[in-house]
Amino acid sequence: MTKAPPSAKSLATRQRISEAAQKLFGEVGYQRTTVRAVADRAAINPALVIRYFGSKEGLFAAAARFDLKLPDLKTVSKKKRGSFLARHLLERWEGPEAGDALPALLAVAITHPDGRRRLAKILKDQLEPAVAAVVAPHAAGGCAALIATQAIGLAFTRYVLKLPPVVDLSHEEIVTFIGSTFQRYLEIDS
Repeated sequence: MTKAPPSAKSLATRQRISEAAQKLFGEVGYQRTTVRAVADRAAINPALVIRYFGSKEGLFAAAARFDLKLPDLKTVSKKKRGSFLARHLLERWEGPEAGDALPALLAVAITHPDGRRRLAKILKDQLEPAVAAVVAPHAAGGCAALIATQAIGLAFTRYVLKLPPVVDLSHEEIVTFIGSTFQRYLEIDS
């Protein structure tokens, strides 16, 4: 017997729960986010959270998915890759499809091992291959790790700490400053 595809109403409810969870994980962290609080934020019965996600852990796993949607850096001029990458990350983090997954993941990564593992996996599975495509093979891991230090630092201070001098930076300032740092890392051993 095949399982029927989820209805539009079911998908909408699942999405509403996921969005509410992302906001709460980002605002109060993993420990203080409860199934009941997520249900209240989504204006649904808590039993639906369990029905769709199984547990708080399952809810976090769904809420913490984040695709950097990194483009092929080989298609970008070698001297412009750093600024291109910085601009792409800002668009991904703040553009129309950004959502609250990144702030939630960053906030939870501070206090919860699963958050740290998920963040590390995103960097390993998404950032490292993108960087490896354009740098010397022996430098790829280190280069990706250095880029991650800057990217995570920027994201954490801008979206979790909301440090005013960082929040106040324009996209062009970030692209100039962080982009030039990314560029130096991308030129390691080139």
